[in-house]
Amino acid sequence: MPIKTVGFIGLGVMGASMASLLLGGGYDLTVYNRTKEKAEPLLAKGAKWAETPAEVAASSEVVITIVGYPKDVEDVYLGPNGILEKKKGGYVVDMTTSSPILAKRIFKEAKAKGIAALDAPVSGGDIGARNGQLVIMVGGERQAFNELKPLFELMGRTIRYFGEAGAGQYTKMVNQIAIASGMVGVAEAVAFAKKAGLDVTEVIETISGGAAASWTLSNLAPRMNRGDTAPGFYIKHIIKDMKIALECAEEMHLELPGLTLAKRLYDQLSARGMEDCGTQTLIQWYMKQ
Repeated sequence: MPIKTVGFIGLGVMGASMASLLLGGGYDLTVYNRTKEKAEPLLAKGAKWAETPAEVAASSEVVITIVGYPKDVEDVYLGPNGILEKKKGGYVVDMTTSSPILAKRIFKEAKAKGIAALDAPVSGGDIGARNGQLVIMVGGERQAFNELKPLFELMGRTIRYFGEAGAGQYTKMVNQIAIASGMVGVAEAVAFAKKAGLDVTEVIETISGGAAASWTLSNLAPRMNRGDTAPGFYIKHIIKDMKIALECAEEMHLELPGLTLAKRLYDQLSARGMEDCGTQTLIQWYMKQ
C-alpha cells in the first residue's frame, strides 16, 4: 500500500525545507525538533507535533531524520524515547551526514525489529533543500530504497543507491572531501582577485564559464565577495564532516593532505567564534591575515 504517514525529525536550515516539501507532496506529516518554535511554520501548514522522537515513530510509517552530529543521531535512534524504542516495522531514513559505522549499527538494530533502515545523506545546502534539488546518496537494502524513492524525489533531483548500509555515508564523505578542498581553492581565487583590484563579480561570471566552473564558484563565491556569512551550511558542521572523513581515511591508510589543510583553516575560524557562519566565510581567513 502507498505510504501515507511520514515523521520528520530535525528542522534546521535544511530540514525545515525538506519537511515542507513532503507536506506539500500530500503526506500526513508529524514533526519533532528540540526547539518547537522552528516547527511553527510547518504546524501552521497542517503538520502534527510530537513531544519525542519515539512519539514520531509510533505514528509514522516512515521516519526521516536530519540532525547535527553523530551523537545526536545516536540519541535520536537509540537513546531513551528514541525512534527504535517505539517503532514497529516500516522504515527509518537518516539523512544526517554521520558516521558510516553508526549507520551500520542502526541498520542492524532496526532490522532486528523488522524495520528497514537507510542512510541517505544529502548535498545541496539551503538552496537545494528549498528547491527540492538535493543530491541524495543512499545505503541500505535496495528494496527499501525502491519503496521510498517517491519521497526522495520530492526532495532531490539526483538520487543514487550505492549499496549496503553505510555506503551512503561513505559517498557523502567523498562529496565533503571534494567540497572542503575545493572551497580552499575558491576562497584563494576570490582573495587573489580582490587583492589584484579586479571586478570580482565579473571575474566569477567569466571563469564560471570555463574549466574552473563549480557549484561552489557559482553559488558561494558571490557570497564571499559581498561578505555574506549567513549559513547555507555551518562551519561547525563541515568541521564535523571533515573529522569523520579523516577518521575513515585513517582506517583506509589513505593520506588526504588537501582535506587536512581545509580542516586546519576551518578550525582556526571556529576558534575565532565563527562556527555558526556559513562555509563560504573561509574567505575571511585570507582577507584578515
